[in-house]
Amino acid sequence: MPYAGKKSNRLSESALTALPLIFLLGLSTALMVADQRLGYGSLVRQKFSILTEPFWWIASAPMRLFRGGRDEFALRSQLQADNQQRRKDLEIAIARIHQLKAVADENQRLRQLLGGTRGYSLNVQMVSILDIDLDPFRQRLVLDAGSDSGVVVGQALIDSGGVLGQVVEVGKNRSTALLVTDPDHAVPVQVARSGLRTIAYGTGQGDRLVLPNIPQSADVRRGDVLITSGIGGRFPAGFPVGTITGVQPDKLRLFVTADATPAAHLDRGNEVLLISNRAPVIDVGPPAPAARTPPQTPPSQTPPPQTPPSPVGSPTAAPETAAGAAQ
Repeated sequence: MPYAGKKSNRLSESALTALPLIFLLGLSTALMVADQRLGYGSLVRQKFSILTEPFWWIASAPMRLFRGGRDEFALRSQLQADNQQRRKDLEIAIARIHQLKAVADENQRLRQLLGGTRGYSLNVQMVSILDIDLDPFRQRLVLDAGSDSGVVVGQALIDSGGVLGQVVEVGKNRSTALLVTDPDHAVPVQVARSGLRTIAYGTGQGDRLVLPNIPQSADVRRGDVLITSGIGGRFPAGFPVGTITGVQPDKLRLFVTADATPAAHLDRGNEVLLISNRAPVIDVGPPAPAARTPPQTPPSQTPPPQTPPSPVGSPTAAPETAAGAAQ
């Protein structure tokens, strides 16, 4: 009997445990039928969605932050790439504008252009600056391009302002350029207004060039723009070099010396342009056929005729006879 009582108690406990489940199943069935037949569920869901919206917004915040950061990073990378390309295009365009302006000034000064442009074609390569040395006795740039990138010694270096210098050392992946303000640097220049040709030397100061030994009769004044003359072939003609800031006579008062400010931005900028001259390609056509030369006749094998000896009484002996008679 005690065993039967324990078994009945367990069955009653199981029934009590199953009653809530049965109730919930019945309630769920009733709600589904009411939603299907009467449409009350949509109204209830709408009310509950308003209550649960803040919880849903908080739960989805990490995903929104992740997606926003990813999109922002991608957009930033794209904008940086576009900005880099636009900067390169702008540098090239400014360089071409400077060259065209110099050609326009020369056309205004001369009726016929006798080689002012010199047939140069602008070949440009943008490189980045790795290091800069502005010591008074050594002013140079280190570039991140070398012989593997096609850099050669003697290439001119410019930026959006004008001529920076020229390449003096080339390694495999790096190169060194001498700035126009270096004491060992000189560049042939021309006064854009008057056409006067001279040479601008570096002084070791980042904001000063010097033009010595200018004739006193030369037409040069403060504010004149200096451009490359193209003499020597190292720097293409027409690129800005600087602006004259002062003209004063030398100590002997035989010549005048001019000071100029460099046109290039020596103290700022991360990219520069390497330029080189390319001679224009001239179509000369196929080679002309070689001209036929007439065959040469072999020299005659017959000996030349010999002149017979003069007789004793000939006129050739008369001078000797006359000379003997005079003695």
